Amino acid sequence: MLSDFGIILLAIILAAVAVLAVLGIAWMLRPNKPNEEKLTTYESGEDPIGNANVQFNIKFYIVALIFILFDVELVFLFPWATVFGNKQFMKDTNGLWGWFTLAEMGIFIVVLALGLAYVWAKGYLDWVKPEYRTPKFKSKIPMEMYNQVNEKYADK
Repeated sequence: MLSDFGIILLAIILAAVAVLAVLGIAWMLRPNKPNEEKLTTYESGEDPIGNANVQFNIKFYIVALIFILFDVELVFLFPWATVFGNKQFMKDTNGLWGWFTLAEMGIFIVVLALGLAYVWAKGYLDWVKPEYRTPKFKSKIPMEMYNQVNEKYADK
């Protein structure tokens, strides 16, 4: 008979085998048609145009932080739902426990909605693509040398 740890180990092994099997089947069935557009460099929604030393759009980080903030706060809904559904607490308090937890979660959701309204009103969710600006740095290397290097590696 397997111990509890053996069952967990068996579940982990079966999960890994299932994931590898699904990935292997997808690898065999997927079309493989690379083209120039698919092979270009793509970084966080910004096409690589011009010099690499351009200002990066900070909106990526702001949206990611807002998402993480609301995602982490919504994790608190699951323990609340577990406690709220406890029949023994409901029976012992004659239903007052249910009203208390409902009011508590209502306040929590209102605070989340106020946070979302604040972020929305401040315009942090508006997506504005920055204009490309050419750096004003004066290099001692002539531009022709850069063009020669770009032409040399353009075909590769």
